[in-house]
This record gives sequence, structure tokens and C-alpha cells, in this order.
Amino acid sequence: MGVLSELKHFFLTDKALHDILGVIVGMVVVLVSLSALLTRQRDPSLSRWLAHPKTNAAKRATEVWFLGYGCFWISCFAAIIASQVYLQFTEVTFFVVCGGLMLPLLLQPVFAPSLTLDQGKPLRERHSFKANVWIAVFSIIGNYWYTHYFYNVLGASYTFRSWDVNGVPIPMFFATHFYFCFYHTLSNMALHKVRTTYCAGSQRLFFETCLVLVMSYITAFMEALTISGFQCYSFEDRYMAWVLGSAFYGIYFIVSFPMYMRLDEDAKRQHTSFDALIESLASGMAVLFLLDFVRVAMGQDMTLSLNRPCKLDASKTCQPFTGMRC
Repeated sequence: MGVLSELKHFFLTDKALHDILGVIVGMVVVLVSLSALLTRQRDPSLSRWLAHPKTNAAKRATEVWFLGYGCFWISCFAAIIASQVYLQFTEVTFFVVCGGLMLPLLLQPVFAPSLTLDQGKPLRERHSFKANVWIAVFSIIGNYWYTHYFYNVLGASYTFRSWDVNGVPIPMFFATHFYFCFYHTLSNMALHKVRTTYCAGSQRLFFETCLVLVMSYITAFMEALTISGFQCYSFEDRYMAWVLGSAFYGIYFIVSFPMYMRLDEDAKRQHTSFDALIESLASGMAVLFLLDFVRVAMGQDMTLSLNRPCKLDASKTCQPFTGMRC
């Protein structure tokens, strides 16, 4: 009952949570109001959440696979955080757990293409492979570059023991891949539903734009909320990180959600793996500019460090490892 009492107290009294839920409710009300202005397709049977089962079977199967695997890794992370077993993790453990959860997504196009109906195609033509290329490139850019914006603008810090690259824990590169596979599948579903339910036109385009903005904000906040139980990831000001930081993090998805949706969406003009690579790189550059525009507008200096603070000051490592360099 102790945990339940703490959760109840948190949901009833936390100002940041109440404020951000108010923002989200307002966004949803606006979306529902805008949807009333749209014209529905004459045939309601055309409405669907996933890619077309006949003209785009491989994309649909990949979406189903990403969703199913998402349920698995979310369950694993929930168990790890709820039990606080991560407090016994070492550099090796974090590396193995996050890397191990990423590997099935990377290996599936190579060793189990039939799972996504890609069998019989060369590797580079398999939709699941192209989807992994797109997400992997965007995830690497995000961790290598964008994380430093979180350090500088939002006062974020990772304080668990880990091997790093450019001041970012390597397991975060792995975890971002399976997180983003799941997020972008959900965004695809929402966009599929809108495009197959309502008639094309300027009104639908405006609604889609608003939908992407709302989904981006909610996605960013939900990640911040669900990871709040992980005490080795923190912010100097949690209120700012949740309410304003969710908008900052949401910039990633404002660009990536509609761009990822493009991947093999036109059955008559399938992407190549090189197309996926280039479009992901372009999306990454667009996000970098937007993040930097925000930083400049806030008058925030940018400092890049090869070492996290806890690598230099052992007192900043999260418990129970305080006193040990991370």
C-alpha cells in the first residue's frame, strides 16, 4: 500500500503534472473540435490504423512487429524500474540489457524476414531493414548531438555507471532505437487513420499538422513521466523539464513523425535503403537547427563536454553508487 499511497499523493498534489495535463486536455479539445470540420470518406470501410494489407503488406507487418515487440520491451523496462534492480547494474549490465533489447529489431530483417513479409527480397529492399536504417540513423544523431541540448538547456543529467561516447551513455543509443521504433509506429497509425477516414484537402492537412504537434508533445511528456521512477536520470528543475521540456523534446517528433511516415507509403514509389538514410539524415539536421534556434532564443550558451559531471565528481553519481565515478 505504500507505493499506491505515494502514487495517489503524487497524482493529487504534483503541480507540474496538473499543469501539463491541463495543457494536454486543451490540445485534445482543440483536435476534437477541428475534426468536426473535416469531411469523411464515403466508404467507412476504408478507414484503418495500419498500412494497406494488400498494397503495402510489408509495411503493415513491420508496424505490427514493432507494436508487438514494443509491448515486450516496455514490460521489461517496467519490471526493471519498479523492482529497482537497475540499482545493482554495472556498466556491463546496462550495456547488455539495452543492447540485448535492441538486437531483435536489428536482426529480424536479416534472419527472420518472413515475420514482416519481406521474404524473397534482397536485404536492402526489405521494408523492415529500411525502417531500422531510418530509426537507427535518427537515434544516433539524437543521442550524439541532441543530448547536449538537454544538458545545457534543461539541466538534464545521466548519473548511472556507463561507458560513454561524446559524454552520452552508450546504452542510451541502444534504448533510443527500440523506443523510437515504437513511437513512430504509433504516429504512423494515427496518420493512417486520419488519411483513410477523411477526404484530402487543406483542412485535413491543417488537422494533420495539429495532430503531429499534439502527438509530439504527448510522446515527449509520457516518456518523461514514465522514466521519472529511474532516479539516475534527473533535471535541475523538474517543472520546467516536464511542462516546457516536453515541448523542447517534442521538436524531435514534429519533424520525424511525418518524415518517417513517408517511408514506403507510396506503393508505386518504394524507397531505397539510401533514400531512407538520406531522409533520416535530413530530418536529423532539421531538428538540430530547430533545437539550436530555441537555445539561441533563450540566450543559453552551449557547452560540450566529453565527460558527464559524475565522471569527474563521484558525489554526483546516483545512489547507491554515490562516491563512485559513473
